[in-house]
Amino acid sequence: MRVVEQPTGNVSLFAFDKGQRLSEHTAPFDALLNVVEGEAEIVIGGNPNKLTAGMTIIMPANITHAVNATERFKMVLTMIKK
Repeated sequence: MRVVEQPTGNVSLFAFDKGQRLSEHTAPFDALLNVVEGEAEIVIGGNPNKLTAGMTIIMPANITHAVNATERFKMVLTMIKK
């Protein structure tokens, strides 16, 4: 669900069941991912990162990334347009 959509960026909420994923892809802008609840593996440039509630990671522009729900989890994604 998109919460904010502006020319300078977007804020979206996502909820995943255990085992759901977003396949590897790139984006033209930096993105800030904050895990609100649960646990996920965030893969950036082939490197896996385990994140739990309250943790944040930056996914740099034009670097491949993927999201794997290791448990049910919710995240806020803030895309920062340049």
